[in-house]
Amino acid sequence: MRIVEIYSHLNGVEFLSIRRPSLWREIKDRIEGLDLSDWAHTVSSSNDHLLQERFSSTSVKDALNNRFEDLGWRKRSARFWAANDAELTRTVAQMPVEIQRRIIKFQGAEPISSLLEVSHYKDRVAVQVQFDNSSKAAYDIYLTYMNFYGAGLIDVGIQILAMKELEKQMSSGVSYYERDLLNIIRQGRGVPAVPLVLMGIAP
Repeated sequence: MRIVEIYSHLNGVEFLSIRRPSLWREIKDRIEGLDLSDWAHTVSSSNDHLLQERFSSTSVKDALNNRFEDLGWRKRSARFWAANDAELTRTVAQMPVEIQRRIIKFQGAEPISSLLEVSHYKDRVAVQVQFDNSSKAAYDIYLTYMNFYGAGLIDVGIQILAMKELEKQMSSGVSYYERDLLNIIRQGRGVPAVPLVLMGIAP
């Protein structure tokens, strides 16, 4: 597997290179050490009847996930609390997660739970292998990482995506690096307000 492109948002790569160099090397090694040929199969093109190589997005994602788990990366979930009152929710959003629920109840409102999860977590770094649709990729980038960062649980989030060249060979439609890169750049320098690294991979 090749790492084709890396995009650093709010100095995500710089943070990893200086503060977590061994972890950053470990992440890249996990990707580059995967041989995609084990998950390739050929199909006949409907247009010209030529055989084309295809990859199962689920199988490739599972293979990458297993490689991270083998080195001690683990899932991490975090529960956040909201209320039906906008001002109260705005107030508790700036507080530590462990006291949000108590403050909402103290104000006479019903605490509403919201659970978020990252697939791989180690040493305040979160990694998601995102070979699902574009809405799930956006959910990670603009919601999951943001909440984990705001709660002081991570310093940087890493999103691993297929390059368009790999997406075209996937057996089902997945989000791809170039589209999510465009979405981030269009928002401006400070959005989302969390250090991120986008990694585009291909066979």
